[in-house]
Amino acid sequence: MKFLGNVFATIIGLFVFLMLFFFGILIIVAIFGGEPETVTVKNNSVIELDLKNIKYDYAGKYKDPWINIFSDKKSVGLTDVISAIEDAKTDSDIKGISILNDESSLGMAQSKALRDKLESFKKSGKFVMAYANSYSQKEYYLNSVASPIYLNPVGEMDFKGLSAEILFFKDLQEKSGVKMEVIRHGKYKSAVEPFLANEMSDANREQTSALLNSIWNSVAAEISKSRNISINKLNEIANGLLARTPEMAKEQHLVDIIAYEDVYHDAIRKALKVEKNEEYNKISIFDYTKKAMTTSKINDAKDEIAIIYAQGEIQSGEGDVNTIGEGSMRRSLQEARENKNIKAIVLRVDSPGGNALTSDLIWREVELTKKLKPVVVSMGNYAASGGYYIACNAHKIFAENTTITGSIGVFGILPNFSKLTSKIGINAEQVNTHENSAGYSPFVPLGDKFKAVTLEGVEHIYSTFVTHVAEGRKMTFAQVDSIAQGRVWSGSQAIKIGLVDKIGGLNDAIKEAATLAKVKKYNTRNYPEYDKELEDLLANLPFAQSKESFIKEELGEENYKVLQEIKRMQSQKGVQTMMPFKINIR
Repeated sequence: MKFLGNVFATIIGLFVFLMLFFFGILIIVAIFGGEPETVTVKNNSVIELDLKNIKYDYAGKYKDPWINIFSDKKSVGLTDVISAIEDAKTDSDIKGISILNDESSLGMAQSKALRDKLESFKKSGKFVMAYANSYSQKEYYLNSVASPIYLNPVGEMDFKGLSAEILFFKDLQEKSGVKMEVIRHGKYKSAVEPFLANEMSDANREQTSALLNSIWNSVAAEISKSRNISINKLNEIANGLLARTPEMAKEQHLVDIIAYEDVYHDAIRKALKVEKNEEYNKISIFDYTKKAMTTSKINDAKDEIAIIYAQGEIQSGEGDVNTIGEGSMRRSLQEARENKNIKAIVLRVDSPGGNALTSDLIWREVELTKKLKPVVVSMGNYAASGGYYIACNAHKIFAENTTITGSIGVFGILPNFSKLTSKIGINAEQVNTHENSAGYSPFVPLGDKFKAVTLEGVEHIYSTFVTHVAEGRKMTFAQVDSIAQGRVWSGSQAIKIGLVDKIGGLNDAIKEAATLAKVKKYNTRNYPEYDKELEDLLANLPFAQSKESFIKEELGEENYKVLQEIKRMQSQKGVQTMMPFKINIR
């Protein structure tokens, strides 16, 4: 037995040694060998704008320096890219930007911000050219800033207007025996409508139609200006699918040249005055951005503007780059208001909403902060429901025309399996000490008293939400209630009804914050710094493929999104301030 014990101890000792050795090597590599290669920009270069790995405004950073060492060094945010393009305007080595077969997951407001920066880049006298094998509508919106625009001879153009599709599950619930018990306030709160009906309500159809038309009008106006095509003509093209082939797209002046990619590259060579048989100098937007991030000169100003990024669904906990958590958000607001060098705060919101309690906790931190320093909100793709909740009390609110906002409403969802369990022969019995001690059980039909108490809670949160908006926007309760009820609005609609102050992007909000703080020379500082643990560090290592990555690889991107949506609905706990639906514009 002693021999076996010694053998066992030796095996454990070897295992521990190997683990320590392995992680020691990883740390050494991360410290001494993990720095990115120095990026050199050659003379007469072109930036290749490939955005398929850019999703968020803010790429994130961590409080623990070890986490930063192991995090993805190639990760950059859209704001970093936009800043880099600004630098490229005055970089004598950069002659132009090539948008090549661009596929991105950016939203419309993000695309607008990038498009504006590309327009500004063109005005500096440098070129922006675009080529694609095919253009989706969202891709074309961004690419339409370029001149000339190339399209593959056997490619296609998707230009047909906007559409939203919503699935309804009432009959499925009846057939399966699994029912989603819904408690809501707001006639437009259609996030839960699919569980209550088999067709779209008039109120939901009204708001969806108005929203889509507002976004389309904004997009069409910018395409019209860039391509010198009237909006009426663009609508005619969309209605008749008159740009569905390369030849038709050229005939309608949506593209300039039908050619293969090699011809496009020859055109860039000509613009650079490079011989046809020679390679021209190019640099990826990733590399150029990383260079800009490491070499950009910070002015000697002591004053700072804090930019706090609130992106993703609002949830409890710490949060991360794609979720808004009370931990990181409240800590960021506290640090910003206590830092004497920070003179104002810009809250960049890109969120469809989420947990009502977390939204209120963040709202409270904004309320405390605005008593000491100016707070300006910049709305991205979404600032709806809970996303609007955390924004409503700022001193000023900026939104893009295509921002989706509002959705001031509240709902709760309780899954109920009582019909299903009855069908398969399961019966739930309860023993209670008091009349209401059992609370809610998914295996017992929803009682009227429990429903009434829950509705009371929903009504209380709705009343609180509307009150916060009324106070923040200097409106009456009745005025807010009349435009609330869960209805969503575009940014261009929201400014007319008082939910936002100005149309503009993040830079406009930063300038406004500086004006309110009465500072002219300043630097910016990004928040949050996420407080992550060891398991988060390990998840970023190359060999540690996550469960989600594996499932995505097996199911494919579209099926994975469906699965994620089901998981999202299942994970919603407590009362929700969530926008009614997601719009994916392609």
